Amino acid sequence: MPTPRAARKRTCVAAPEFSLSVQFASEANNLPSRAQVRRWVAAALEHPAEVTVRIVDADEAQALNQDYRDKGYVPNVLTFEYGEITPGVLGGDVVICAPVVEREAREQGKSLPNHYAHMVIHGVLHLQGYDHIESAEAEAMESREAAILKRFHIPNPYFSS
Repeated sequence: MPTPRAARKRTCVAAPEFSLSVQFASEANNLPSRAQVRRWVAAALEHPAEVTVRIVDADEAQALNQDYRDKGYVPNVLTFEYGEITPGVLGGDVVICAPVVEREAREQGKSLPNHYAHMVIHGVLHLQGYDHIESAEAEAMESREAAILKRFHIPNPYFSS
C-alpha cells in the first residue's frame, strides 16, 4: 500500500544562500548555460558563499596555474579559496578550462554536460575545504562528488563501467 503523501520523508534540501557570477571567457562551443552552472553550484554548496565560476581557454588556465601554483600545465579546474569574506560567508573562484574538459570528456567517453557538472562540483567542494591529496581525503571528496552527481542522474565519474 502506498505511503500517504504527508507521511513521506522529504529528501530535498535547500541550498545555502549564495551569490554567483558566471563568466564565459572561452571561444569553445557547447559551454554549459548559466542556469546549469547555478544548479551545480547550489547542489555542491554546504555553506553560504560568494562564488565566481569562470570558463576559460587553455592560455588563461595555464597562466593562472603558473602564476598561482607554479605549475606549467593546463589544468581542467582551478579553485581559488578566499576563506570567509564576511562572517559565515565563503568566497572563491572556480576556473574551468573548456578545451581540457572537452578533451577529457571525449577521451573518457563521458557526455560533455556531465563532465562540466563534475568539474563545477569538484571546484566548489575545493572551495569548501575538500581535498584529494591524502587517500582518505580523496575518498571522502570523491564520495561527496558522486552523491551530488547522482542527484542529477550523472554516473559516478570514478567508477568505469
